[in-house]
Amino acid sequence: MAPVQVRGEVLSIRKAGDYHALTIVAPGISEGTRPGHFVAVAVGGGSAATLLRRAFSIYRVQERGVYGSTVEIIFAVHGKGTAWLAERRAHDPVDIVGPLGRPFALPKEPVTATLVGGGYGSAPLFSLAEQLRARGCRVDFVLGAASEGRLFGALEAKRMSTQVSITTEDGSLGERGRVTDVLPSMIERSGAEVVYACGPMGMLRAVHTIAAAYGAHSQCAVEESMACGIGVCMTCVLPVVGDDGLTRMLRSCVEGPVFRGDRIRWDDLGTVPADTVGAPVAEEKR
Repeated sequence: MAPVQVRGEVLSIRKAGDYHALTIVAPGISEGTRPGHFVAVAVGGGSAATLLRRAFSIYRVQERGVYGSTVEIIFAVHGKGTAWLAERRAHDPVDIVGPLGRPFALPKEPVTATLVGGGYGSAPLFSLAEQLRARGCRVDFVLGAASEGRLFGALEAKRMSTQVSITTEDGSLGERGRVTDVLPSMIERSGAEVVYACGPMGMLRAVHTIAAAYGAHSQCAVEESMACGIGVCMTCVLPVVGDDGLTRMLRSCVEGPVFRGDRIRWDDLGTVPADTVGAPVAEEKR
């Protein structure tokens, strides 16, 4: 389903730990949304300082309701754009585009899956868990953050999974440490065949490495900076190996944000590898 641009309306906004949960009435977006899709929201109310949209993973959608179909996103205040968004109230207009990107791929047969989320990066994993369970899959969660307030969805994860591991770097909830500290034992206990992850790039890289060491496939929803969200500006590219074995600079907002972990060239992030298709050819020194 092609993305649509909608002048939506805020239905509600609430605090969720250190984050904000914003629900927007946005007809036409929820109908085509799959776990892993995202939306691009205009912020700033026309201010030239916040010209670019902000990209947010979709937490929940509701196709039918008293007020129409809705989209819910989770975000933290990092700058002027998200600060403006946090100040919205019911009935305020919000310009939103979606669903965008490539979602998580679902298994054709039942598998054992471990879902790993860092901070509010866990938001898209809950709708994914529901669809995996509907296909007969076993679902386990590993959630982590710097502190208890920065965790998202811990109680929800406990309700919908076989087992859950919680980590916080300050030890305020669960085990002290990071998700990668407990992921190996989780995979060992469950025999996970697929690991789905969403969070900071450093976490994703480590999650892929651990999954690969246990023979599990991984799918990673990357968090590259997206200026346009529709593949025009090329600010969110990263080196990815294709089915033909060749590396190409792919756009996270169009070809992603979900990529196979074994296809991302983690060591080359932020660069254009010399063997990339279309890479500049260095002139020989004379």
